[in-house]
Amino acid sequence: MTETSPEAQFAAFGAVEAVPTSNFQRVVARRLTQSWTQVPHVTHHDEVDVTALDAHRGTLTGDARISPLIFLVRALAKAMAQFPHFNASLSDDGKTLVLKKYCHIGIAVDGPLGLLVPVLRDADRKNVATLSAELAALSAQARDKGLPMSAMSGGCITITSLGGIGGTGFTPIINQPEVAILAVTPSRMQPVWDGTAFQPRLMMPLSLSYDHRVINGADAARFVRSIGQALAEPEKL
Repeated sequence: MTETSPEAQFAAFGAVEAVPTSNFQRVVARRLTQSWTQVPHVTHHDEVDVTALDAHRGTLTGDARISPLIFLVRALAKAMAQFPHFNASLSDDGKTLVLKKYCHIGIAVDGPLGLLVPVLRDADRKNVATLSAELAALSAQARDKGLPMSAMSGGCITITSLGGIGGTGFTPIINQPEVAILAVTPSRMQPVWDGTAFQPRLMMPLSLSYDHRVINGADAARFVRSIGQALAEPEKL
């Protein structure tokens, strides 16, 4: 160990252990740093009412009981059709905005190698049962370290969820060359004023980070509202 090593900076104060980072961790760190430094990030926070969605899921039984995340995928696909600038990529020189005519949605999955983002292809054309089965298969591959790079390419937008862990919101980093990423945290029952009285409503926190070169704040707010409107009518998803 030399005086210039990272360990030497801390070893003088007590015992330390030097653990090398993996190639995968270094690639992810490089990409996240690139996105954070090159893209002007803004994060919009909101809550959407998923009371009707929770009730609808309660009517499903057995294998048909679908995760709220899958309904969020369908709602997101619907919003992207309404707001095409969210399904786009900006050229390196900033002179061209490429609008995509397909809808592939990435889902961040926490696996043994770290955070992987398998892609659900043509999410706008598939029902929730099909998307649920596909995500289950991709997640299993990620946990078994068998997810190929092809399964993580071509995404249009990403969903990252802490719904099974906790939190009230966070500011995710955009997965370039995408222009937005949607974060979701656990839904909570809250009193919501309906004009005459407070009603118990199940509210889902959403945090949308977006590239401010492409998307303005008003459109980001409308986009999240559109997702909420779709989730309010789950039978149509």
